[in-house]
Amino acid sequence: MSEGQISEADLAKAALRSELRAHRKMLAASKPDAATRAAAHFSEVKAGLISAAALYHPVGAEMDPKPLGRLLQARGIKLGWPVVTERNAPLVFREQDEHAPLVADAIGILSPPTYAPAVRPDLVVTPLLAFDRKGGRLGQGGGFYDRTISALRASGTVFILGLAYAGQELPAIPMGPYDERLDGVLTEDGYSPFKRG
Repeated sequence: MSEGQISEADLAKAALRSELRAHRKMLAASKPDAATRAAAHFSEVKAGLISAAALYHPVGAEMDPKPLGRLLQARGIKLGWPVVTERNAPLVFREQDEHAPLVADAIGILSPPTYAPAVRPDLVVTPLLAFDRKGGRLGQGGGFYDRTISALRASGTVFILGLAYAGQELPAIPMGPYDERLDGVLTEDGYSPFKRG
């Protein structure tokens, strides 16, 4: 199957997305302190040496990574934020100056400007709609994180951490040939590591 063709896994995932967005919105409303509770479990994550981490700007009811970001910064870890430069390219992670304005990237999400320094993360914290116990991750469907994770893994060591509500777990995520698995997931209930492959 070529990269442009739609797989059965892609069709199955598309059917799940709207239902999962509504479910995540309900979880976010019922657990307003979930992001702080999840960050408190970060000490359980065995990701190796981390000098730089990539976070994300939450969209909709995605769990807010800011409490985790504050904890990482307090440990001296440099933070990068995703920037979409082209629709079919991997993400670029850039430092965010709290005094500089954010600008819309190629898909309209507010991001650090192009002149901000790029960051090559050792840890990538990803948003998601759902996850499973094998490290399967269901994202928004743009493929940005899958392309990015693939490129980072090809160029060196990187740890991929999902940030989610515990209630976003599913028994199984349909995985396609270009889907990348998580190394672990951090929720308000704790940390779960996964074995890839």
